[in-house]
Amino acid sequence: MEGHKRFHVCAIYQFRKTDDLESLQKETDDILETKSIRGTILIAREGINGTVAGCETSINDFLVFLSQKGFKKLSIKKSITSQQPFLRRKVKIKDEIVTMGLPDINPLASAGTYIKPEDWNKMISDPDVILIDTRNEYEIKVGTFPEAINPRTKTFREFPNFARRYLSDKTNKKIAMFCTGGIRCEKSTSFLKENGFENVFHLEGGILKYLEEVPTEKSLWNGECFVFDNRVTVDQNLQEGSYDQCHACRTPISEEDKLSQDFTKGVSCPYCIETKTDYDRSRFRERQKQINLAAQRKETHVGEEAKEDQQNRKREKKERSEKISGKHVTFTKGST
Repeated sequence: MEGHKRFHVCAIYQFRKTDDLESLQKETDDILETKSIRGTILIAREGINGTVAGCETSINDFLVFLSQKGFKKLSIKKSITSQQPFLRRKVKIKDEIVTMGLPDINPLASAGTYIKPEDWNKMISDPDVILIDTRNEYEIKVGTFPEAINPRTKTFREFPNFARRYLSDKTNKKIAMFCTGGIRCEKSTSFLKENGFENVFHLEGGILKYLEEVPTEKSLWNGECFVFDNRVTVDQNLQEGSYDQCHACRTPISEEDKLSQDFTKGVSCPYCIETKTDYDRSRFRERQKQINLAAQRKETHVGEEAKEDQQNRKREKKERSEKISGKHVTFTKGST
């Protein structure tokens, strides 16, 4: 990356009882603005979660700020890129820092046993271990560990129902889970522990920490890892991967996908051609037109179409949430 500015991408989270969220939100937003850091930070009564990017000094100052605010045991994963992977900064107050739809689940009280990255290969090579990828379908399609079970979820809210269906008769089995940065596994293992599972394990620091610490020649990871920024994916060296993203459905797409007759940049791809309406595609074409015009002017497009797109995603998320019960899922032998 010689001759280019280096941006340090930092993913963080910590479960910790947190009060005065409005004050923390303002102070966090202020320091992100002052230090020219972009990205998204979520704060809730259960803790903090997010990924941001900026110059190395700014990121280090931000981590010092969080430590001063009581977050002294942050899970931290870092990587470097030549371009700022975020368009803006956002600090949001949420009910959960990772949304499972069960806010009473408490990883501080009960969670699985951490497995260090250097010990993970041994764990998942055990034929008696049930290995579960807790991420969503679109993330798993670009990379995962061998023999990992795909829950085929569209959102993390669906994981409890997957567990109820698939694991209800496996409470005595050894179960190992992994996710991008570790936070989803904190909740998924806590959920299992509260439902009578004892032998529950998870990869400490998630896939990103595994790729950071395990040499490529020893890595069992297959493919790339989806990340929630403009890089879309990272490879085994934590460098920007080979995937792009369909801006109509947010699915990661390969160069082969782009050769499909169903692919139109910013409008459709093979994964959403059947699910989006003509009205949707009309909106997407107009949005892509505005993006192209902004690019010609060397500006970043974050106008009304982007805002509308964000509102539509929130609406779709709300509709999905309303279909899923917010009640605590219990396990019943033989349930389906």
